[in-house]
Amino acid sequence: MPIDETRLFLPVRIAVLTVSDTRTAADDRSGDTLAARVEAAGHVLADRAIERDDVPALIARLDGWIDDPAIDVVISTGGTGVTGRDVTPEAFARVWDKQIEGFGELFRWLSFQTIGTSTIQSRACAGVARGTYLFALPGSTGAVKDGWDGILKDQLDSRHRPCNFVELMPRLTER
Repeated sequence: MPIDETRLFLPVRIAVLTVSDTRTAADDRSGDTLAARVEAAGHVLADRAIERDDVPALIARLDGWIDDPAIDVVISTGGTGVTGRDVTPEAFARVWDKQIEGFGELFRWLSFQTIGTSTIQSRACAGVARGTYLFALPGSTGAVKDGWDGILKDQLDSRHRPCNFVELMPRLTER
């Protein structure tokens, strides 16, 4: 999709959340990949954390970031599969006001191009909570690349046409 170079780029403040019971800052390759892409695109890495696969812990982290005026977007990696410990979509659904259903659908379509029918195991999802965008990606570096490069890089660029998530940000809390 086209980037309109005549428009002003507006950096977005993004928090990166890795959801895992086993990863640490030393071996969080998916979080590293996502953080590097966020900064390379000109955005602000507003915060970064690792949380275990636990709904109350995830909700507490999300609530803190959603209520922080220095964070516009939260992107998570991990916890979107179908095993018993995968609870990221459940935690996200407990905090968002509106789901962005097309995000998961588009992610799985893009991922299918890379991993075929294995994409059916992904429960990537997105929504809006109290004016903050929330995007949940699977925990592999490939999934992070698919989600960022194929969707979020453009939709979080204020110059993307015909429309983008950034231009809607001032209106997310309208009633």
